[in-house]
Amino acid sequence: MKKVSVQARHISLSYGSGANAVEILKDIDLTIEPGEFFALLGPSGSGKSTLLRLIAGFNQHQRGELLIDGQDVTGVPPWARNVGMVFQNYALWPHMTVWDNVAFGLVERKTPKAVIKEKVGAALETVGLTAYAQRRPSQLSGGQQQRVALARTIVIEPKVLLLDEPLSNLDKKLRVQMREELRHLQRKLGITTIFVTHDQEEAMTTADRMAVLDKGVLQQVGTPAALFDFPANRFVAGFVGTANLLPGEVTASSGDAVVFNAEGVGPLTLPRGVEPVARGPAALAFRPHTVQLAVADQADDQSHLWLRGTVESSEFLGEFARYRVRVGKTRIVADQSHFSGLPMFPQGAAVKLGIQPTQVRYLAD
Repeated sequence: MKKVSVQARHISLSYGSGANAVEILKDIDLTIEPGEFFALLGPSGSGKSTLLRLIAGFNQHQRGELLIDGQDVTGVPPWARNVGMVFQNYALWPHMTVWDNVAFGLVERKTPKAVIKEKVGAALETVGLTAYAQRRPSQLSGGQQQRVALARTIVIEPKVLLLDEPLSNLDKKLRVQMREELRHLQRKLGITTIFVTHDQEEAMTTADRMAVLDKGVLQQVGTPAALFDFPANRFVAGFVGTANLLPGEVTASSGDAVVFNAEGVGPLTLPRGVEPVARGPAALAFRPHTVQLAVADQADDQSHLWLRGTVESSEFLGEFARYRVRVGKTRIVADQSHFSGLPMFPQGAAVKLGIQPTQVRYLAD
């Protein structure tokens, strides 16, 4: 399959008109590279599914351009775009066999029978369902039904594969298995794939790059690691993984140090790092797994920033324990690796939290 790019150039989409218009997508400017596995991530109502359906041709934008393989497809109907879409509910014909479901698109295109036989056989082999060709969807598991939906889509050799939360109907164990299979299939085919999900773990484990949307606005685009380590704002920090946000104000920023006046804590002096830091309201952002938890009277390690607090609650999660610690006016989450025989801090315990300055990000309001 040819690898193609998908470009959204300053796209805006609204429902309704005049004073009653509701803007769903706001000036979306995005390029998805040829052969890329790209995730659209965001909460319900963020516009991610609307953007996916717009690429498919089911929605129409009022402003901007949509290009597939360099060609503007604005106004081109869905059936003429050669884009394949796998829906959340798979949309299989219950009265048809697996073979007939997969062949449906080719039959509608009046493809010669010999070609249909060859292509359907190859598609079923690709998704590992050759032995299930004569079964009906009701005789398949959820994961197998998803593979049929994928086979039905890839058999028409689309330029772009669109996946609308295809894993949401599966249990946790099967979701992990199927996202690995999706990734393997996408690598094998080399097809440009756009995957919509509200689950940040799914996005981070499958995507080459991803875009985070909120309220129709593109918040940040990058690799999963880049968005996790260097979030552009508080929303991205809190949506991609778990983040602690300690509010306050940057009161001074010199060549090698930053003074941050944390609410309920007081002034903290940290190394400036490589990113420029402006004075004004901000939040210190850091991840729970980067926090070191210690008894309150333990000697301070000068390589960490230390905060004093009180344990409010804890959860034992097997591989690690998650603590919620009250520091000033803020609740801080700290994840500590669990080792056999290691006792947990009780509720109400006075503790201190050690934060590595290199793991801190300054996020302005």
